[in-house]
Amino acid sequence: MKYFALLSLVLSLLLSSCKEAVPEKNIKQELLVDLTKLKNEIILFQEIVFKEASQKEIVEQFKKSRLQYKRIEWAVEYFVPETARFMNGPALDEMELEENKFFVPNGFQVIEELIYPEYSPENKKEVIRELDILLSNAKQVEATFEAITISDDYVVDAVQQNVFRILTLGITGFDSPILNSSIPEAKQSLALVPELLLLINPKSKTLTELQQIVAKAKAYCDSNPDFNTFNRADFITQYLNPISRKLSAFQKEEKIPFVERNRPLKATATTLFDENAFDVDGFVASNEYKYSKEKVALGEKLFYDKTLSKNNDRSCATCHNPEKAFTDGLKTNISLKGKNLNRNTPTLTYASLQNAQFWDMRQLDLEKQSVDVIENEDEMHGSLADIHSKVSAATEYQKLFKKAYPKSEKSEAWQIQNAIASYVRSLNSFDSRFDLYMRGDTAKMNTEELQGMNVFMGKAKCATCHFTPLFNGTVPPNFAKTEHEVIGTPEDASGKHLSDDTGRYLFNQLPQLKGAFKTPTLRNVAVTGPYMHNGAYKTLEEIVEFYDLGGGTGLGLSVENQTLPTDKLNLTAAEKKALVAFMKTLTDKRYE
Repeated sequence: MKYFALLSLVLSLLLSSCKEAVPEKNIKQELLVDLTKLKNEIILFQEIVFKEASQKEIVEQFKKSRLQYKRIEWAVEYFVPETARFMNGPALDEMELEENKFFVPNGFQVIEELIYPEYSPENKKEVIRELDILLSNAKQVEATFEAITISDDYVVDAVQQNVFRILTLGITGFDSPILNSSIPEAKQSLALVPELLLLINPKSKTLTELQQIVAKAKAYCDSNPDFNTFNRADFITQYLNPISRKLSAFQKEEKIPFVERNRPLKATATTLFDENAFDVDGFVASNEYKYSKEKVALGEKLFYDKTLSKNNDRSCATCHNPEKAFTDGLKTNISLKGKNLNRNTPTLTYASLQNAQFWDMRQLDLEKQSVDVIENEDEMHGSLADIHSKVSAATEYQKLFKKAYPKSEKSEAWQIQNAIASYVRSLNSFDSRFDLYMRGDTAKMNTEELQGMNVFMGKAKCATCHFTPLFNGTVPPNFAKTEHEVIGTPEDASGKHLSDDTGRYLFNQLPQLKGAFKTPTLRNVAVTGPYMHNGAYKTLEEIVEFYDLGGGTGLGLSVENQTLPTDKLNLTAAEKKALVAFMKTLTDKRYE
């Protein structure tokens, strides 16, 4: 009996030690396992290309490889964004304008262009070379993941951002521009959400609810796989927004702190469409420039003050009329001497949610933008030093300065810039019919407008440049960089000649930047015409027609560096009409 008791004890200890020897699963381990699977898929991809398999086999392996990438994308984009750009970024040169140089693109989107819609054996070496680079980047990511600590707060923040990425870049076709495999890829990315939270707390009640919503979202993707007919309005409101809210609820339930960051999108945003989701201080230069109501009051007075101009006859509001959503309604602005300027006056609404000002993006912030205009001899021809002297002598202004900058003994010139910029930062309402619909008021958009939203985010690919929900070129989900595009804008609506305005090229002599202009916001677009940097088009219908044809190239103009896809969109008359109807839902309440 003693022998059997001793044997039982030994077996019990052995079993116990075996259990202890098997490490409990954690997020980092699972991430590294998925990364190894990705490397294996890339190696298999190389073998298939090397043995000259059929295009069908090559495309299928490409899809498998990128689906595997989607399992780690949440972490790659969050922890190593510089490498992510060269794993699944746009197939466009990456600009380093400070150093006046560029880097050629690499990654899945480059490979996608090499294998589809037709694959030529002549591309074999190039595809294998791109796969070598992709594999090298995967190994670099692996080394990073092995070295870093991945805490729960970063996991939840990264997962929430990835849901926003699915909404803004995934289902819009941004990262699958040719194959249009966005819907199955969105399903793959969403599958990771409950899997990751399960490793944080498998007993969470919120997690159970989240699992149910994700399961329904995946089923929806399976039932609606076609890119052009996929109902994004329904998918966002019924699945993506609820998933985002459950993620926030899980974070609060588990008492996981929010990650502090200085970005336009607040870490506390439960969805991208919350009324206060965005922080106007996301692009301020330093803490002393931060927004306050007192600064806005001072800035508003300065904005409407004509003494800011040399001849005391023009204020900021002269060209940025509040009744026209802070535009002037002209094709191009008029100089102080009465001549037509080259550029159209852009809206100031939502201008704070981009890190580049002016059509040519020559200034990074609103502070520099205001003084640029004030001192421009064609616009206001004023002097910041003279303005400072004037306001310093005015009792009413000094009271406002004291309230706005209580720590300053006297007003300073930079405060004039900051106050005007603060007023511009106050012009973001987020109360359009579109906003209210996305927050649950389904009566705010009709069937045609919803069709237009689905065309905008789908077949027409508008949302791959005018990113939801800001509808400008500030790239989600980080919203840290504002993009430009070369679309081949003509001189006028006849479309016979290309505009001779070189845009960004004027300040950065890179051939890719000839004719490059900032992607403006489409919020309030129904009341901010004429359109384009030169006011070439008067109506939204003309704009839709221009894009439907394939931009400048589609008009028959020579635009060698056009970044806008040159293929025709082949929109139907009903789709074009719906697209215009949708854009009109982006008008803030005060301008309706």
